[in-house]
Amino acid sequence: MAITAQMVKELREKTGVGMMDCKTALKETDGDMEGAVDWLRAKGLAKAAKKAGRVAAEGLIAIAGSGGSAAMVELNSETDFVSRNDQFQALVRRVADAALTTDGATESVLKAGIEGGSSVEAAVTDAVATIGENMNLRRAAKLSVDDGVVASYVHAAVSPGLGKIGVIVGLSSSGDKEKLSALGRQIAMHIAAASPLAVDADGIDAETVKRERAVFAEQARESGKPDNIIEKMVDGRMRKFYEESVLLKQAFIMDTERSVEAVLKDSAKDVGAPVTVTEFVAFRLGEGIEKPADD
Repeated sequence: MAITAQMVKELREKTGVGMMDCKTALKETDGDMEGAVDWLRAKGLAKAAKKAGRVAAEGLIAIAGSGGSAAMVELNSETDFVSRNDQFQALVRRVADAALTTDGATESVLKAGIEGGSSVEAAVTDAVATIGENMNLRRAAKLSVDDGVVASYVHAAVSPGLGKIGVIVGLSSSGDKEKLSALGRQIAMHIAAASPLAVDADGIDAETVKRERAVFAEQARESGKPDNIIEKMVDGRMRKFYEESVLLKQAFIMDTERSVEAVLKDSAKDVGAPVTVTEFVAFRLGEGIEKPADD
């Protein structure tokens, strides 16, 4: 496959590695971008490269909550200027409120009724015509718990409930709901800062685990050590991977001497009952969206 300058540029932006090494990686992997990232990591040239692109689209993330449920939506616009528009902000809030009445699937939210309009899809279409800029509902999510709270946090908020990073997290507990909500907000803030992949190890996608182990194995082979030592090296690096990627195993950002798991266990006495994280969803504005390259 022919390796283009644009491919080299994209890989360089993803990994921070030099142009010639990026070109070599793409040649070695026949132009496969993710394969090239892994090749660079295996060679120790790219210490951390994630699937999520660094290119961002504009718009806002909004969260709406009621009782034991919360919904989150991402509405994209072409420019940051529009995200500061009162009319756009009101629309995103109304879309989040509408999402709260659905199962959280994006298709369901688009079809949902919305305050002041027939449907979310129609309201967005009308806003495009009024504001004069393309926009779309990119994604939505909803969490609910039977007994507990769904806490939330919005980072880089432009106004309450609207911002660039949004997190909703479900906490199951029969304890004091006010104290549980305060704890949940701290956990949500931690998730926004630490970017865990899942609540526990079982929640991490099997392909992700397989890919990480393959990269670590290739790195270990570079040391020239025997296979039995390589296996131990890989196991050690996988333990570190889980500590960094699993919510319960991460060091809590507000008390790095304790893991999130320990914080939840210790909080049971204050809340009045055991606390369990059921699941979480985190949106980062424009994550993974590629904008056309400028000439």
